[in-house]
Amino acid sequence: MWLARTDSGMVPVSRNEKSPFSEHTELKRDLGLLEAVSIVISRIIGSGIFRTPAPIMALVGCTSLFGFVWVLGGLVTIFGAVIYAELAAMMPRSGGPYEYLKTAYHPFWAFLRGWAMFFVSETASIAAVALIFGEYLNALWVIVYGQPFDRATLFFIALGTIWLLTTVNLFGVHLSGIVQNFFGAVKVIAVGSIIGVAFTSWSTGNWNHFIDPLFPESFTSSTILVVGAAMRYSFFAFSGWEGATYIAEEVKNPRRNLPLSLFIGIAGVMVLYLGANAAYLFQLPPAKIAESPWVATEVMTVALGASGGILISVAVMLNTFGNVSTQILCKARSWQAMARDGMFFDSFAKLHPRHKTPNHALLGQGAWATVLLLFAVLAENSYETMIDFFSATSTIFNIMTFGAIYVLRRKYPDVERPYRAWLYPWSLLGILAIYIVFLAITLITAFVPSIIGLGLTATGAVYYYFKVVVRRGSAEASRPM
Repeated sequence: MWLARTDSGMVPVSRNEKSPFSEHTELKRDLGLLEAVSIVISRIIGSGIFRTPAPIMALVGCTSLFGFVWVLGGLVTIFGAVIYAELAAMMPRSGGPYEYLKTAYHPFWAFLRGWAMFFVSETASIAAVALIFGEYLNALWVIVYGQPFDRATLFFIALGTIWLLTTVNLFGVHLSGIVQNFFGAVKVIAVGSIIGVAFTSWSTGNWNHFIDPLFPESFTSSTILVVGAAMRYSFFAFSGWEGATYIAEEVKNPRRNLPLSLFIGIAGVMVLYLGANAAYLFQLPPAKIAESPWVATEVMTVALGASGGILISVAVMLNTFGNVSTQILCKARSWQAMARDGMFFDSFAKLHPRHKTPNHALLGQGAWATVLLLFAVLAENSYETMIDFFSATSTIFNIMTFGAIYVLRRKYPDVERPYRAWLYPWSLLGILAIYIVFLAITLITAFVPSIIGLGLTATGAVYYYFKVVVRRGSAEASRPM
């Protein structure tokens, strides 16, 4: 029996199957450590490392700040994982951050975070990466046939990707786990190939690219703003590292495997990202990177000719395809967990009787991703627009989730914690400070899309009132006296 801190003092907390600290689940635990690591890698390596170097370099304009943005993004991600590892080991429940917020704060905040994930950030991310799959297919088409796709074709390619992978995920997590292992390996091989080919093609590489220009012309307050704006794309490139926590109830030995999957997956990806960006710089000058949305294709074309561009375009397509699959797999579990608690669309709580997959949640997720995809493809810079749209909203809830470790340590001091956050509380204070500064800069540099995202999030309060508050009041009123 555990104790919880309340206004009335310490009270006992049951270890029954409905406890947030229980490992009991109706889902199948078919995923081992390898699958969990593959999910972390597949969730992180998607479109970011192949698409965000261009907007980052366009903003900072020099190699020192370009490297700083990527290193800082990796370090912040690692310290975020330090916090999440304690939460995941303590609460091995599907839904990840939703469960942590629900237990630490009032359920409304967990609901609002889930609402924002569904309508703003997570489905938008699915649409954004599906678009990059279409863009790199477009790059391949240009190399082979010389003509790019129009926007309608790009839309239907991304749409088909979302729904094909949604369909795959309807037939059980075991099949999805096999898919994650395959694409996780493909991602590592693809990024590793870029690094290897770029640094062995001495005749086309140039070390001077790393120092021309090395620093900005001057350091001013504007420099801080552009670095902060560039961090949006760095954070997006590293985003998804918490993916395995969304499917905690389908992971074997979750108290051990979830923290391990976070550290192994993130450390590996950070090494690959730094190597890939160094490879880009070795083959292309900063000015060329800044104007190259298909930077990986550009690098491989320079190093190996058209055949290299074709090979890497295919590899990036496989990467982004696998990333969309992982996102679809992981995120639907959050909507199912919310619905299971009576805080989202009721049908999303249902599991398929045979496959034990949240098929209604998967289909609803695909439908809303389609809506966001339609709006995104109509924008001038659709990829950057999607990231700007959800960055502020995601940051606010990230801050709350990181802060949950402090709340839960005070609220449930005696709960089993197989892993305790490294360097706490300094690790927590450091990451909170960085995210608060980043939020302020995001609101300054992407005000309109941020406000749209926050406004859409706020509509969740209306739904919560009628779905939870009014329903609860009616239920209490109907009880016999």
